[in-house]
Order: sequence, then C-alpha cells, then structure tokens
Amino acid sequence: MGEKLRLKCFDWMLRLGRKGYLNFVPDRPYLKIQYGLKLGRALNLTHPALYNEKLQWIKLYDRNPLYTRMADKLAVRDYVKERGCGEYLIPLVASYDRPEEIDWDSLPDRFVVKCTHGSSSNILVTDKSKLDRAGAIRKLNGWMRRNWFWLSREWPYKHIVPRILIEAFIGDEDGKAPYDYKILCFDGEPAYVIVDADRYDGHTRNFYSPDWVKQDMFNRHPNIPREIPRPEHLSEMLEIARKLSKGIPHVRVDLYEVSGRVYFGETTFFHGYGMEVFRPREFEKHLGDLIPLPPKSGAGKP
Repeated sequence: MGEKLRLKCFDWMLRLGRKGYLNFVPDRPYLKIQYGLKLGRALNLTHPALYNEKLQWIKLYDRNPLYTRMADKLAVRDYVKERGCGEYLIPLVASYDRPEEIDWDSLPDRFVVKCTHGSSSNILVTDKSKLDRAGAIRKLNGWMRRNWFWLSREWPYKHIVPRILIEAFIGDEDGKAPYDYKILCFDGEPAYVIVDADRYDGHTRNFYSPDWVKQDMFNRHPNIPREIPRPEHLSEMLEIARKLSKGIPHVRVDLYEVSGRVYFGETTFFHGYGMEVFRPREFEKHLGDLIPLPPKSGAGKP
C-alpha cells in the first residue's frame, strides 16, 4: 500500500472511530491496524522497544486507575494540589455538567472553555462580546457525546465523566496563546522539554534537553524558525514535573510560563496517540529505552 493511500485509510479510521462505528473491534487488533496505517510498520507488542510501541503496550496493559484521574481535566486539579503544586493551577472560573447550564453573562471577558474528558476540545474566548454562544453550545454538545477512548484506545479516557470547566485565559493581551512546554517524564524524571509554538496558526515544535540544548530532530510539526529563549523558571518547571510524575513509568506534564508565573496545563500519557513520526528513528528508540514497562494490569480488551 502506498503512503498516501495508507494515511488516507488512517484518516478514515479516525473518522469512523470518532463516530463509534469501530467500537466492536477489540483493542489489540484495532491498535495494530491503526498503528500500521499511520507509521507503515508492524506493531510489536511482544517485545516493544520503540517509544510508540511502548505507548501502545501501556494502552493495553498498564491500566492504573490513577491515570483516569490524571487525564480528567477537573479531577486532576485535586491531584496537582495533593502533590504540592496547587499554586500553579490556572484559576477555575466555573464548572458545569451540561453546556445549557453555562451562565455566559457571569463569565469574565476572556476565558477558556474545556471538556474534562478529551483532547483538543477547547474554546478560547478573548472577547466575550464576539462569542457565538449558540455555536459554542453546539460544539460542546458534540464533544460531550464523544468518548475519546474509542478514537485510539487511550484507556484513561474511557471512564471519565464528561463535564465542562471554564478557566481564566492566561495568554497575551493580544489573545495569542503562550508557548506550551510539554515535559516528557520517565519514572519521575524529566528527560526532554517539547516547546509548541503558534498552535492555532502554523503549529511548530522543538525538543530541548533539561539544560536547554536544542535537539536535532523532528516530531510531527516543523521546527520553530526562531530562537526560543530558555524559560525564566525552567528549574521550577522541571521540579513541578518531577512531583507530578513520580512513580509513573511515563507521562507528559504540560506547563505554561506567562508574565513571570508558571501554570499547570494537563498531564498526558500518550504523546500524539503514540503514533507520531520521529526523525531520526534512533531518537524514537532512545525514548523507548527510557520507559520502564510495569507488570501487566490489563487484558488488552475493551
């Protein structure tokens, strides 16, 4: 199968997965097919070595209940507090069970609306007077009906109760989102910092070591075409990541640095579904070597 056709089939599989049409397919074969279509190689679950392979293994066999709590964007706030990092939480404005309950008039002029149970389900509002409230409710209702687990079988999402939370907007005055610092942690130790820039307008990405040395590699998005200064509070950010990832084989801790302050974004267990291209290939093998796989705690079934 040619690459264009293979990736087109992968996109179709994502669409069918979003709609729930493939829920009948057991997790293991589903992931083998999806992985093969996306990356053009067989998924080795017997002796996983590459980073992406190990993430698929974790989806199937590391079903620690803590992961569900950490993936829930509302419940994770208590986890962050318990780990001694509550001061870094973005201020919570409100939370609701249904979109129709949102009291828009009581909200500040700038805020972010999020669903607790998924990925890329955010609405950034930089001027409430220009918000299409009916359109926002329609979008939220669509997200609330979706279970993100079925898309790429990321187990932590499966049992999250869908809710809505509204947080303060922490971007620049012009409404531009800040740099997103995604810290890859392995058994409680930060190994790399991913910097995502211009996420909503020409997404670019760099990898850095903890001492802020840029890595000569590519991962899904083009490299940032400018110098990214070392964060003012990098040492503090790395310490936050250590506290939040302690005792976990692998998790990504997302943080922001805005106006001289560090803010917690989220924790993610499967960077890019565990199906993103890494170049050079040796870097993916290196990341895989950093993941200490735990004993199996799941049967790899829906």
